[in-house]
Amino acid sequence: MPAYKKFDYPLVETRRHLETGPIVLVTSAYKGETNIMTMGWHMMMQFSPALFGCYIWTGNHSYDLIRHSQECGINIPTVEIAQQVVNVGNSSGASIDKFAEFELSPFKAEKIAAPLINECYANFECQLWDSALIGEYGLFVWQVVKAHVAIDVASPRTLHYRGHGEFMVAGDTLCFRDQFLPQNL
Repeated sequence: MPAYKKFDYPLVETRRHLETGPIVLVTSAYKGETNIMTMGWHMMMQFSPALFGCYIWTGNHSYDLIRHSQECGINIPTVEIAQQVVNVGNSSGASIDKFAEFELSPFKAEKIAAPLINECYANFECQLWDSALIGEYGLFVWQVVKAHVAIDVASPRTLHYRGHGEFMVAGDTLCFRDQFLPQNL
């Protein structure tokens, strides 16, 4: 096993090593307006019901759409659309239609009004579960009410943000399932 030599590290850069899941594209709709935002600050919170938490800044155009509609789509892109993911994150839905501008295909969700993104390998329809932390922390807690996953994509090459415009690409899978206790699966 390697022994790593460690160095003092700036606390402000902690996220470069602790960001959790993949970058997601959050879709929203309210009163006929739709939007997409790129997001990296999120986490699974519970398995059953499936609860998902995420941070949304009040200055983001999607914030009001999501706050009023109390629902959103969580769409997981892969490396094939990395440039579109960056472009979505670098633009405001207040001035453009991001679906049209970045050639992303919306498709109708079954349980929410927000469209989902066809080019993403997985899409999750979410409804607001708990709003208690939105005002102070911008933390939304969602219940996933419908999931759409391209199960033929065995090892999706998802994007993981490391700060400073850098992403890591996941994709390799290591399986230790036979070594885990059933309650840990």
